[in-house]
Amino acid sequence: MTARPYAAFRRTLSIADKLQQLNWPMVLVICVIACIGFAMLYSVAGGHFSPWASRQMGHFTLGLVLLAIAAMIDIRHWLTIAYPFYALCLLLLVAVDVVGHTGLGAQRWIQLGPLQLQPSELMKIALVLALARYLHGLNVEDVSKPLRLLIPVIMVALPAALVLKQPNLGTATILVMDGASLLFLAGLSWWWILPTVGAVAAAVPVAWQFLHDYQKRRVLTFMNPQNDALGAGWNISQAKIAIGSGGMTGKGFLQNTQSQLNFLPEKQTDFIVTSIGEEFGFVGCMILLLLFATVIGYGVRIAMTSRSQFGRLVALGLTLNFFFYIMINGAMVMGLIPVVGIPMPLLSYGGTAMLTVMFGFGIIMSVYVHRLVEIPRHSGIIL
Repeated sequence: MTARPYAAFRRTLSIADKLQQLNWPMVLVICVIACIGFAMLYSVAGGHFSPWASRQMGHFTLGLVLLAIAAMIDIRHWLTIAYPFYALCLLLLVAVDVVGHTGLGAQRWIQLGPLQLQPSELMKIALVLALARYLHGLNVEDVSKPLRLLIPVIMVALPAALVLKQPNLGTATILVMDGASLLFLAGLSWWWILPTVGAVAAAVPVAWQFLHDYQKRRVLTFMNPQNDALGAGWNISQAKIAIGSGGMTGKGFLQNTQSQLNFLPEKQTDFIVTSIGEEFGFVGCMILLLLFATVIGYGVRIAMTSRSQFGRLVALGLTLNFFFYIMINGAMVMGLIPVVGIPMPLLSYGGTAMLTVMFGFGIIMSVYVHRLVEIPRHSGIIL
């Protein structure tokens, strides 16, 4: 069957047919990871579904519905709405700066009726879609041309600057990493990459002057947690104790003393992985990493099966976004990088983070369902 008749046939598929086309093994692994999250939220609450586990189950159920809906949408529709979606998220980030809700010392949320939204999470998805659309319209040799490169740099810099102002250094870092990764995957020359890395390294001493006091304390605490073990270094010290006390096989389910005795703040969000280390030890953490690696492997495989450059870049970009979540949170709780407030996807408690991650998986599934649909290069409108 040729690509053109197949593309026409794809448009006639019913919703039921498209549901059958989903990558169900990947969905199953996602569900297994989420169930581990439910169990750990139950454990850190002292063996109670309230207040976190029951709500997280609701978030995940809604996320599965969102995944299915996003997967049913033709990949060409995602290309069509990529720029408007990016513009909407950018406006929401501006709105956060003007009328946003402040929590835990940061202005990151906006109230939309009964819904409390964190636009920076949505921007991660929107940025990948918008950059993929732009890069889809370029040949490999055009990606490294200065005038062509200026537009994606601006597309990354604008939301990153707005998120950094909230302040939210962790999310701003992921946005920059998402953008840089997509440019690299699209064929950006090493002649741009290496000098840029050098310039960023040289700019670190200058950037230090613009950090907030609490951010400077986090960096100093990272370098020497024992300097203020009862203050700024408390979280990371307790996280290391929790992980270390689990040993090889852990203390057992519901035996996480660090969390249940409230030694570890943010035990249900950013530091949920420490409870896994304490209860199930090194073996439990390795199994969790294997499950994460399986999801990432499926994402990469889906990207490689797509016939369109847009589909490949979207699937790879969203898969890398998922990977960056895992990498940064894992390094943070082990004390390898300063604490930056990035949740562990599918595990940490939080509605916006869960729905955003599931939305991203839904778009990856859309790439898979419509993997044989070809999109002409000129469909990626160059601004």
